[in-house]
Amino acid sequence: MTAIALTIAGSDSGGGAGIQADLKTFSALGVYGASVITAITAQNTKGVTAVEDISSTIIAAQMDAVFSDLDIKAIKIGMVSRIDTIRTIAERLRSQPQPVVLDPVMVATSGDRLLQEEAIETLRSELLPQAILATPNLPEAALLTGTGIATDRAAMLKQAEMILALGAKAVLIKGGHGTGSKSVDLLMDGETIQEFAMPRIETKNDHGTGCTLAAAIAAHLALGLPLTDAVGLSKDYLQGALAAGRDLKVGHGHGPVHHFYRWWAP
Repeated sequence: MTAIALTIAGSDSGGGAGIQADLKTFSALGVYGASVITAITAQNTKGVTAVEDISSTIIAAQMDAVFSDLDIKAIKIGMVSRIDTIRTIAERLRSQPQPVVLDPVMVATSGDRLLQEEAIETLRSELLPQAILATPNLPEAALLTGTGIATDRAAMLKQAEMILALGAKAVLIKGGHGTGSKSVDLLMDGETIQEFAMPRIETKNDHGTGCTLAAAIAAHLALGLPLTDAVGLSKDYLQGALAAGRDLKVGHGHGPVHHFYRWWAP
């Protein structure tokens, strides 16, 4: 059978994040990608200049079309900026058995806000309980829990516990925004804690890292791997994409990671 993963996210006209990054990641990992677009962003490597949300009617129609025909094995959710969008997606997912990886995209790498303030509570109550895994970075974990940004392992674990209490089956708090020679991610499922530590890579081409990691995890789940293995292999893939991405010459700001580094060099 062909492994198929679905991304539900916004479009990035610069190609480095969102739907575009997700589909590149699926393809790079040998998984067929389908998509439901939630918003159109006008952005490049320097920032976001405009956002137009897709209507809930069209989002629902996209989901119905995909689920009625394709054998989806895993789902990744990214940018869902409005209450209506979140509720529409959550309602459609309740009848679907596939594992859901929720990447709570709230702020772009450029600093631009991508989730409306009033929609945070709806994300907590409607989507987190349907996620097999949530993948917030440090600022996103702080917003989800209503606490300050974690500066040490104990604080990260406390926030992970709070996110699990909101209904997520597991949480991966990403340490990319932290300090130190290594970037440390913590995976917690309520019973076990696993640490993934990678050397920090000095590069300005880090646009779309969160999207890429969550999409990679969904791709590995679509291939039938257990969650812990999916996270570990996805971390390895992202590390390679970041390292190879240093040589990409795309735009004048935060460029993308190199999703297809295993096939061609810049």
